[in-house]
Amino acid sequence: MSSRFKRKIKKRPRFKRRTSHGAPPGVVSMAPAPALHNDFHVTCFNSDVVTEKQVDQVVDFRTHLSSNQITWIDVRAIASGQALTDFAAQFEIHPLSIEDVVNVHQRAKVETYDDYLFVVVRLPLPSEPGQSEQVSLFIGNGWLITLQERPDDSFQAIRQRIRENAGKIRSQGADYLAYCILDLVIDSYFPIVDQFAERIEDLDVQISTSRSQHVMTKIHDVRNELLVMRRSIRPHREAMLSLSRNASEFVRSDTQLYIRDCYDHVIQLMDMMDIYWEMCSDLRDFYLSIVSYRMNDVMKVLTIISTLFIPLSFITGLYGMNFDTRSPWNMPETQWRFGYFSVLGGMAVVAVGLLYYFKRKGWLLEDGQFEDSN
Repeated sequence: MSSRFKRKIKKRPRFKRRTSHGAPPGVVSMAPAPALHNDFHVTCFNSDVVTEKQVDQVVDFRTHLSSNQITWIDVRAIASGQALTDFAAQFEIHPLSIEDVVNVHQRAKVETYDDYLFVVVRLPLPSEPGQSEQVSLFIGNGWLITLQERPDDSFQAIRQRIRENAGKIRSQGADYLAYCILDLVIDSYFPIVDQFAERIEDLDVQISTSRSQHVMTKIHDVRNELLVMRRSIRPHREAMLSLSRNASEFVRSDTQLYIRDCYDHVIQLMDMMDIYWEMCSDLRDFYLSIVSYRMNDVMKVLTIISTLFIPLSFITGLYGMNFDTRSPWNMPETQWRFGYFSVLGGMAVVAVGLLYYFKRKGWLLEDGQFEDSN
């Protein structure tokens, strides 16, 4: 491949299950991560008080549960499979749910169990276009467990709302806290979608003003990122619809009204992504049309030049034939005093006449002008 057309190919995300082929269901097999450590952030709150605690090992977390408080346990980048299993046993979490937590390629979904509601969503990563992080939620009566794939705290804004008692998050239940997290996850897609809009507008300008061959590569990259984002967003529609419509003891009807707003946002995101996908297709077709038009314009110029030289080549070829120039009857023009200049003048008249004819036919119009050639 010529270096003129070489480009850096971005690696697409690949999902790989950590459990071996044929392993029994519910087996927890985690990737080795020696640099990470267990990180449990426990927040207990009600309308009057808030307490927070950072724990780096598995303890009896059920002691934090209280009938008059909401307990939120946030687990970030857990490193030990045994620690995760011991932690899940305290809340009687099914092994299949833990297996889904460990295999972080899950699509957004909602599953109902006897003692909790299991929700999986995908949180986009602004620093890595097209990539997303799996966030798992376990919603119980008076408690919420969130498990983040990465060690970064993605819910700092919600913690700040709890500390400052902003809104009514501290006067509601665990289901409303879960809604706040879902709303944050869904709304995190909007800035990324807006960036897609800006990139598409820039590509539109580049196609119209630049002849760079890298524009098609940029369009292809944007389409690939849009494809990944569409695959990440689309399953949220079914998950939000299930939470907003299906009755559950873990999600009150008042909270379902708020989750419907998340569902509306997902629909809006899907519409925007579909529009931008079509716009990328249109830009690709527009770019190919521009390239074809420019090629036709070049061919038009070359054809006109070739057409001009056809009669001139005939004249010069005619006078280049080997005739006996001593006889005035063979080629009398060779005996004229101004024969050479007369032939040059005739050639100039032919060239100007052809240019005038092309101009009358409308074949010499500038770019962007059209005229009937009849």
